[in-house]
Amino acid sequence: MIEKELIESGSMKIEWARNHMPVLAIIREKFEKEKPLKGLKVGMALHVEAKTAVLVETLAAGGAKVCITGCNPLSTQDDVARALDTRENISCFAKYGLSTSEYYEAIGRVLNCGPDITIDDGADLIFKLHKERTDLLPNILGGCEETTTGVHRLRAMEKEGALKMPVIAVNDAMTKYLFDNRYGTGQSTWDGINRTTNLLVAGKNVVVAGYGWCGRGVTMRAAGLGASVIVTEIDPIRALEARMDGYRVMKMAEAAKLGDIFVTTTGNRDILTAEHFQVMKDGAILANSGHFNVEIDMESLASLAKSVRTVRQNIKEYDIGNRRINVLAEGRLVNLAAGDGHPAEVMDMSFANQALCVRYIAENKLLNGVHKVPYVLDTYVAKMKLESMDISIDELTSAQEFYISSWEYGT
Repeated sequence: MIEKELIESGSMKIEWARNHMPVLAIIREKFEKEKPLKGLKVGMALHVEAKTAVLVETLAAGGAKVCITGCNPLSTQDDVARALDTRENISCFAKYGLSTSEYYEAIGRVLNCGPDITIDDGADLIFKLHKERTDLLPNILGGCEETTTGVHRLRAMEKEGALKMPVIAVNDAMTKYLFDNRYGTGQSTWDGINRTTNLLVAGKNVVVAGYGWCGRGVTMRAAGLGASVIVTEIDPIRALEARMDGYRVMKMAEAAKLGDIFVTTTGNRDILTAEHFQVMKDGAILANSGHFNVEIDMESLASLAKSVRTVRQNIKEYDIGNRRINVLAEGRLVNLAAGDGHPAEVMDMSFANQALCVRYIAENKLLNGVHKVPYVLDTYVAKMKLESMDISIDELTSAQEFYISSWEYGT
């Protein structure tokens, strides 16, 4: 695709997403009028695709200069990246298929812009800031983190006293994880699997590793497609919840023998390992919806393989002798590496939180550490989303407010 066509293609994708993100449109309109980010530089490492582009445009409309790169080597859409790079006050360094060294070089280019505020999906910007670019830390007002894995890393840094900047855990906003993690991951994971494999889900055994909000979404959609769902967990409460929700629950060692399709959603490493590969069915399909490509032990699988071949785009077949194991998107985020990511309507809320939190950081001096999204911002996003859906809800009367806040009423 020639450069002009690439930019036009990306611009059309951005326009389509923008037209389905009404809450962010309201925020952008306010940002254009009030310029709350005037004179500030925002450095971003997010999945560079159309919905992210709408967030970037919103920040630029608020007066910020934005430098952005990807947060996963296989999630960048090159046409969107090129279209973004043509916009005023926006520099985009993302490209699909970067090597590990190229990926971190792009992260470095974002930091070279000298950001006042960072936005991460996985905390790679903050990690590099603290490891290699500590000279920039005194000028950092704060950052935002988009995903569960990144928040875990940041809380670990905070616990060890290593976090030298304030960060808002956007992932932990209710209008983020209840919708983005559950409905977004649920739908987009199966979109990536289905468009990649072109196989029927109904009637198959689907094994979902992890029953957090992402796992809940994946299991819900798998059941809706007609699969028999098995959940593996380490948390007894979540395991019990999964069983009460109607799914079989067992150890991965047992589930590995039964599964036709496996989806990892834990955010942890070594969820599917050699012991599991060796007992899987011939033709088993492995996909990952966790942030990093560590959930499927790809090194062990490669060492077991007598041959490896690409059987379809984004599918590698590992022949381990008496069975063939199919891995989607190299074990990276299947919904973005093999699909278009979450639907625009759900990212509307997640990125509305991001935009509002960037403004909050700009207007408030925060202490170093991990901060919650202010409840008033969380509920504002929910109210704006309901309004965009033409939904009205009740309000408490003064008598109800008094009753619910009083201790003096008896039976």
